[in-house]
Amino acid sequence: MTDNAIDIKAIMADILEAESKAVASIPYTSDFDKAVSLIVDHVKQRGGKLVTSGMGKAGQIAMNIATTFCSTGIPAVNLHPSEAQHGDLGVLQPDDVMLLVSNSGRTREIVELLGLADELYPGIPSIVITGNAQSELASRADATLFTGGAPEVCPLGLTPTTSTTLMTVIGDILVVNVMKATGFTKAEYAKRHHGGYLGHKSRQ
Repeated sequence: MTDNAIDIKAIMADILEAESKAVASIPYTSDFDKAVSLIVDHVKQRGGKLVTSGMGKAGQIAMNIATTFCSTGIPAVNLHPSEAQHGDLGVLQPDDVMLLVSNSGRTREIVELLGLADELYPGIPSIVITGNAQSELASRADATLFTGGAPEVCPLGLTPTTSTTLMTVIGDILVVNVMKATGFTKAEYAKRHHGGYLGHKSRQ
């Protein structure tokens, strides 16, 4: 290797070790139980839906969580926080529950969205996934799911890398626990996922 060459294998090993450790260190609190109960109560019992939101990379995670919930029996939509201020807030209904994703816990657009939602439907419950348990969003949420705040593996310490991995895993934790709590079956999955390999497999 030249002086400027990088050891991809070694860097890969370091990244895998760091992110694996971060995932294994996600702290459990009773807010995870509360978050699952809120989703089951508002969506399955009251007929509401899950409304996810995030900005930037966190917004992409929020959208993924929404689509995964949809395929597992929990109606969910992703609300872009900026578009919410231009009419899309109308998608929100009184029996909904919000799932907000912000690593810093102080993303301006998400803080503003929470305020607008509360003005429209006072007391609407919110779940926050964040890497900052002491943040404004964390203090205002009904359930705060703390990622553990592990540092990013990005060499600059800036690019969302480890944080987005942790957010995704927490989304999976919620989905799987809600599936178990609602007794969601393979037959029900097949009704919602007709196409592709998974649709075929679910009908076997």
